[in-house]
Amino acid sequence: MATGRADQNLIRRLNSALILDQLLVSSPQSRANLAQQTGLNRSTISSLVNNLLCQGLIREVGPEAAESRGRPGILLELNPRGGCIVGIEISVNYISAILTDFTAHTLWRRQVEFAEGMPQADVLALAEDLIHAALRAGSAHQLRPLGIGIGAPGLVDGENRVLVYAPNLRWHHVSFQDLWGQKFGVPLYIENDGNASALGEYYFGVAKGCRNFIYLGTGIGLAGGLMLNGQLYQGANGYAGEVGHIAVTTTGELCNCGRRGCWEMFVGSRAVIRGIVQALDAGASSGITALVGGDLGRITMSVVAEAANQDDPLSLAALADVAHYLGIGIANLINLFNPELIVLGGMLIPVAEYLMPTISRRIAAEALSDPARSVALALSSQGSDVCVKGAVALVIDRIVREPGFC
Repeated sequence: MATGRADQNLIRRLNSALILDQLLVSSPQSRANLAQQTGLNRSTISSLVNNLLCQGLIREVGPEAAESRGRPGILLELNPRGGCIVGIEISVNYISAILTDFTAHTLWRRQVEFAEGMPQADVLALAEDLIHAALRAGSAHQLRPLGIGIGAPGLVDGENRVLVYAPNLRWHHVSFQDLWGQKFGVPLYIENDGNASALGEYYFGVAKGCRNFIYLGTGIGLAGGLMLNGQLYQGANGYAGEVGHIAVTTTGELCNCGRRGCWEMFVGSRAVIRGIVQALDAGASSGITALVGGDLGRITMSVVAEAANQDDPLSLAALADVAHYLGIGIANLINLFNPELIVLGGMLIPVAEYLMPTISRRIAAEALSDPARSVALALSSQGSDVCVKGAVALVIDRIVREPGFC
């Protein structure tokens, strides 16, 4: 008998998650439409909806448009005041934190920068302070906390909440479960920054509703996330998506992972700036020198973008070189995964207009013709928020997919 009740409760929670998932994808919807979309009968839908209304996770927003026959149904949507979510992005030189409502509308945000190489304990203390501040902001909005999502660079064991290895941070085996699993009193989730960003694009960005796409985020490294058949692909141990460490040669600059020839060493912002600095040190002339007052340590992607806008030959050549390697790698991913969409994000977005033509030409030359014709290229619509919004999406995704929440 106990087993029967447990099975019924599990089915009920799974079906409740189905309803939340439907309303996340498209709102508002009537009970009748939810029954049609989920395949559940109307009495089951009515019972589950009433329970979700009582929990405050959904709300009624008025009648649907009147039709020629029958009484119009009452439309439902996710309730913004269903709770609040904390999203944290830990990067190589900054931590970004946001607090959102249940519909991912940002209520509070803060970012703290720190010097690369700052001790791990100090970085984690900064992150913990930001989480406390975010939760205080949620309390001020009178919203119950639903969870904390973390996006971090490197190999992540999401099931056990462990950052296994972050080459660019030089961190090994950081157990966020041990650090924060019980401290804040809410569920805690961690994911690789590329996977988190892909999830953020899937729920909130240009890839919304796209079931097969790849996210590539250029920064200090190269983050990648794969959405396959509407599910984030994590691999056997959760380590999938480390596209930055695909070997494109056996030589080149030494990567922070300890190997040479990694793709991210040829396509990130560091690759652009490194190529420019090397050329200037070798005697090349460029308007960049004047833009930074002769201090090459002040070269940033914003400076490169400004120089490119002034038709600076060295900047344009460096960007063309990076676009060449990006295009080759993307062509290989297209051949391997046959995605509908490739989303590009990160620090190269300000110079995307100089990259996209070369990337497109390389794809046309290197990818198989049929997969190449069926793929679209797009720039992230989330800007610098893509990973931290993806951290929020981690929590929402669990709520709408995991039966334990409902």
